[in-house]
Amino acid sequence: MQQILLAINAGSSSIKFQAFATDGDRFDRRVSGLLEGIGSQPRLVIRDGGNTVLATRELDIAAVPSVEAGEAIVGDWLTGAMATDAIGGPIAAIGHRVVHGGPDFSSAVRIDDAVLARITALTHLAPLHQPKNLAPILAWRRRRPDLPQVACFDTAFHRGHGELADRFAIPDELYREGVRRYGFHGISYEFIAEKLQEVAPSIAAGRVIVAHLGNGCSLCALRGGRSIDSTMSFTALDGIPMGTRPGALDPGIVLYLMREKAMDAAAIERFLYHQCGLKGLSGISNDVRVLEASDDRLARLALDHFVYRITKEIGALAAVLGGIDALVFTAGIGENGADIRARIVAGSAWLGLSLDEGANRARRTDLGAGTSGPRVLMIPTDEEWMIARHTRRLLAIA
Repeated sequence: MQQILLAINAGSSSIKFQAFATDGDRFDRRVSGLLEGIGSQPRLVIRDGGNTVLATRELDIAAVPSVEAGEAIVGDWLTGAMATDAIGGPIAAIGHRVVHGGPDFSSAVRIDDAVLARITALTHLAPLHQPKNLAPILAWRRRRPDLPQVACFDTAFHRGHGELADRFAIPDELYREGVRRYGFHGISYEFIAEKLQEVAPSIAAGRVIVAHLGNGCSLCALRGGRSIDSTMSFTALDGIPMGTRPGALDPGIVLYLMREKAMDAAAIERFLYHQCGLKGLSGISNDVRVLEASDDRLARLALDHFVYRITKEIGALAAVLGGIDALVFTAGIGENGADIRARIVAGSAWLGLSLDEGANRARRTDLGAGTSGPRVLMIPTDEEWMIARHTRRLLAIA
């Protein structure tokens, strides 16, 4: 008997969702939706399993100032008559992306009052994301208190890291308190690791660097399909530059902001999460497409810096792995940014990476130009599919 699972992926400025009919290991996508541009230019697009548009709405920023407000719009649609017809049955369970699982959660869990309290207590480690992840959980608890809900953690995939990768050079008692490198985007990396077994089985068990490049960005080193190291760490601020976050930052800069700019913790938090990265460096936008279309010097600088830092970290992860068998691009920029991909590969040519320009422009899976040496791949991620699969397994839904 088929059951309907809903997967919700609430990010910092978007809500993605998919509804699947599942029967055993088969997942039939019935509906997919995206509410993007929250807080700037909100737009909702919903499609059926055949990619036909069911609904599209351009929304006013005042109507959708936050992810919490966006959740109400998405929830209203999902509980309406059109959704019921498109999905083809009642929702049996909901799986949610939750960014930070802290030291407590190493796998997906069913949400109850105790789990919800522990997730909420981790908000200080992911203040940009955790409240957004919690919003749909709380809303669906109000709508359907009887409906099973599951939390799938972005940090869980990285919990197998060795101690050397997870430690900071700080006193041991802080490590035991949970101050350690966690890594994020784990649901996406887990999907890519499994997809590699299908699209490139010869390298799935090898040394792979995955570049998850979206509004949030990170790199992950995989060996044998398992996470060995990642550029993000204690929070989602670390690593490579992102849309509005700086990536790796000298801690002395935080001290400087406190002493010289008289900024308190709340002001520094807003600054680091919302005013840095591509947006802060360019002074224009956090959107790569906008920056690529601009003639402004700082727009070019922001993109140059973005590519430089990614290339630098690819080299570092290649050293950790002792070489590289493949580089995989995924997520919004990774899947759609042909110029960014080309520049990163060119900067990593010393590792033996090369790109076929035609394949790159055509967005093929295999982007490499050479017949030997490391592969260059583009694999679209599907975090919602992975969330649905974890939800089915955890709840033992047939």
